[in-house]
Amino acid sequence: MGRTAEVIRNTKETKIHIELNLDGMGKAQIHTGIGFFDHMLEGFARHGLFDLTVEADGDLQVDCHHTIEDTGIVLGEAIRQAVGDKKGIRRYGERTLPMDEVLVLCALDLCGRPCFCSDAVFPTERIGEMDTEMVREFFYAVSYSAAMNLHFCMLRAGNSHHMAEAMFKAFAKALDEATCFDPRITDVLSTKGTL
Repeated sequence: MGRTAEVIRNTKETKIHIELNLDGMGKAQIHTGIGFFDHMLEGFARHGLFDLTVEADGDLQVDCHHTIEDTGIVLGEAIRQAVGDKKGIRRYGERTLPMDEVLVLCALDLCGRPCFCSDAVFPTERIGEMDTEMVREFFYAVSYSAAMNLHFCMLRAGNSHHMAEAMFKAFAKALDEATCFDPRITDVLSTKGTL
């Protein structure tokens, strides 16, 4: 059995159902009602080689905020559950990723302590139906729900679409690296003996 999780979160604002397989093939079934956000989550699954199903029904008549933030909360919880006890995994992941004129660095640590930092500043307010400020809100929610350190450095900014897509793909590659097993690690990679 692979490292999988299924998480459901229902509130008065959103109903989110996520299934995640960290040892997947990059298959995605994404339905959030926000076209660009679906595109980003599909890219995350494909480039991290995660199997990901996301069904989100949110109050889009208000705006996209609750749907995207709550999806981040549920995805973070799914990552935390699927990783399990973290024995044998590399723990750290990092990827510098180009997308045309944009260059972004993502670094993360599955340490059990939430922290999010990003210097990305988007030149536009929206990409399709998605507010660009929601990129930050999504990754903040993921990092805190998964209890991970998550950092983004925008080494070269440019087109908003390219910036967001590079961030999602870099996050996917960094998370894939961090969750990979290393045969030299027989317990958890920590001097404390626990994560």
